[in-house]
Amino acid sequence: MCDATTPLSRRALLGLTAAALPCAAAAPAAATSVVGGERLARDGVQVRGAGGLPTKLTARSWLVADHDTGEVLAACRAHRLLAPASTLKMLFADTVLPKLDPDRRYTVTAADLAGIPAGSSLVGIRPGVTYTVRQLWQGVFLRSGNDAVHVLARLNGGIEKTVAEMQSRAIDLQALDTHVVSPDGYDHRGQLSSAYDLTLFARHGLRNADFRAYCATRTADFPAGGKKTFQIQNTDRLLTGVWGLKPYPGLIGVKNGYTSHAGNTFTGAAARGGRTLLVTVMHPGNAVNAVYEEAAALLDWGFGAGRSAKAVGTLVEPLSEGGATAVPTPARRTARAAAGAPGTAGPSSWRLLEGAGYTTALLAGGVWMLRRRWRAAAAARAEQPGRQGRQGRPRRPQQSDQPKQPKQPEQPEQSDRQGGGRHRR
Repeated sequence: MCDATTPLSRRALLGLTAAALPCAAAAPAAATSVVGGERLARDGVQVRGAGGLPTKLTARSWLVADHDTGEVLAACRAHRLLAPASTLKMLFADTVLPKLDPDRRYTVTAADLAGIPAGSSLVGIRPGVTYTVRQLWQGVFLRSGNDAVHVLARLNGGIEKTVAEMQSRAIDLQALDTHVVSPDGYDHRGQLSSAYDLTLFARHGLRNADFRAYCATRTADFPAGGKKTFQIQNTDRLLTGVWGLKPYPGLIGVKNGYTSHAGNTFTGAAARGGRTLLVTVMHPGNAVNAVYEEAAALLDWGFGAGRSAKAVGTLVEPLSEGGATAVPTPARRTARAAAGAPGTAGPSSWRLLEGAGYTTALLAGGVWMLRRRWRAAAAARAEQPGRQGRQGRPRRPQQSDQPKQPKQPEQPEQSDRQGGGRHRR
């Protein structure tokens, strides 16, 4: 749902400040720039030239775009800062996958698995067992295993190095809403992204043939030690068609996720009639299949009525691949400073309004508007992982690519050791 009190992204807050200032000279023009286009920072649904959008969308943020042209066909708060859950693993894969030989064999140690947060989704990696890098990537893409992520990060030089590289990659992709704290998408305070950024990750990742193949894989045999294996299944329900859903026609992938803080997130790509569309849905209602149903509905719209839609924005190209700088350098530095150093929880977006610009905006008569956003931002911060619950104890995040749902006899829950990778709650 798109309400008017939602906390805005850093870019939107910068734009709000500039709009409230009567003296243009008091704020640089760069502060009003929005990656992908100004309309993507607005409240409410953004679409033009086409009707027929699904009417029962509950997601807090969503976006539909043409994969090939980069045109954003429709969106709702594309730059809203939200917890990404395991969809952040798309950025991890886009950053690390090209660097590691898929045929390399590695015997996992206990040290490789140290530091995996309690409640993580797991594929079932065990110390002493030898895996190929290809198998580890299957554990990431199919089962969203944080254990596989941590082993691959170790092979890449360590968690801190990997986080720093992911943040650098996000900046190159011009995904400036994204602040990386860990490579696995776990609920860490300050770990944020947006529907716009997640769509950038998917679009760029799909240009890599291995990335594309992994996210389209439905099942794989995974090492269990010795010569034994067990089968792992992709948790993307639109790909495999389970829990009352049918496989979506032409679905390519890409990544789904769930944590107790983020709720459900999903970024998908599908091809039909010579077109490939991207869709991202973040934090829909609590219905078991809501994230998939709303993604499918938006894809249906894109392949149907959305054919006549005029672009409301664009997916920018990476700077390293000749993309034009969407936000001038000073504004990009401001956004990075607001997020904090990679691997740390940075200050809130409200910090962007401090100083002379904030004071001038108040004097300019923007008090009511700014306070409204301030209260909304404060409410959002109160929901961040690690804050005190009602009983005075920090809430422990839980991560799985399967949301809470009633058990069904025909699909018994598997333990992590058996390779089910489904977190018990």
